[in-house]
Amino acid sequence: MSFSLVQITSTFIALFIIIDILGAIPILIGLKEKGIQIKSLSVSVVSFVILLIFLFAGDWILQLFNVDIQSFAVAGSLVIFIFAIEMVLDVEIYKNRGPEGSASFVPIAFPLVAGPASFTTLLSLRAAYDVQNIIVALVINIIWVYLVLKFTGKIEKFFGKGGIYIMRKFFGIILLAISVKLFTENIGSLLK
Repeated sequence: MSFSLVQITSTFIALFIIIDILGAIPILIGLKEKGIQIKSLSVSVVSFVILLIFLFAGDWILQLFNVDIQSFAVAGSLVIFIFAIEMVLDVEIYKNRGPEGSASFVPIAFPLVAGPASFTTLLSLRAAYDVQNIIVALVINIIWVYLVLKFTGKIEKFFGKGGIYIMRKFFGIILLAISVKLFTENIGSLLK
């Protein structure tokens, strides 16, 4: 077992781009404006556990339900698409009707942090890199997620309402593009 700075860095960058917690800031602020309390540590720990489980058992879990990674990615792209539409068009489609406090986990821990894109990325990385390097990169990403969740209010103050509104629109388009990319990359194999 050897640690590789190159593998850790490559894995960190791939996961950082896919998780894109900075792009989720407008969603987080929107949830806070609805009076939903975001539990930074809980969300981070739950996200890490979900991602770790998927790193080791993702293929098996999907096979257990007779679902392939492409179907999972298409389903996840539709959820991400809905969040993007909310951000771009200023409409509310997602309504949290789960138990008290569950909004910290859905939609934040899943599918924003630990979702189809990060699951697919982890499975791809596992084929190319050593597991211990992936875990180190994952831990660093989750620390970053925790910091962003913890300081969302300060980030909001720094950018102001206007800045957040512009960010919401911009990252809504980015999220829309990610959902379309996930959809188009995976739908072809399902239609064969």
